[in-house]
Amino acid sequence: MRWWTGVGTVAVAVVLAGCHASAGSGQVGGASESGASPSGGSPSASGSCVAGHTEITVSPGDAVVRRLCVRPGTVVSLVLKPRVDDKRWTAVGSSAPVFALVSGWRVDPDGTARASLRCAGTRAGAAEVTASAKAPDVAGAARTVFTLHVSVVPYTTQG
Repeated sequence: MRWWTGVGTVAVAVVLAGCHASAGSGQVGGASESGASPSGGSPSASGSCVAGHTEITVSPGDAVVRRLCVRPGTVVSLVLKPRVDDKRWTAVGSSAPVFALVSGWRVDPDGTARASLRCAGTRAGAAEVTASAKAPDVAGAARTVFTLHVSVVPYTTQG
């Protein structure tokens, strides 16, 4: 076995172990832990990354930072419940649209905001998806009040 094959194998194992560690810490997992309710693909008890489609719901009082490990091509529906303070959801953005592209942004009349995130089709990488809010009658820029760290981890290939 060539030395670079061994290094590649170790790198894949480290990335997959990172996804497993995130799942075990309660930051990614079933609906009761993170607000994620996967459909079309779900994290198993072994802590694999989400594939297909998943929904992340953010309610008042939830953690302001979350982590999510997904497979390429996964679509994440982000639902931001109405805030209890005087602020309103204003926008959702991605630090790396090549890995997590935000689309379909809207705010419902009840104050619930929704966005769709389409994750990279083939490449591995990470992006920070941020949601900002501000009081409607106050001048100035909106502030980031929620961050979702999205890690895109491709399927392993065997050759």
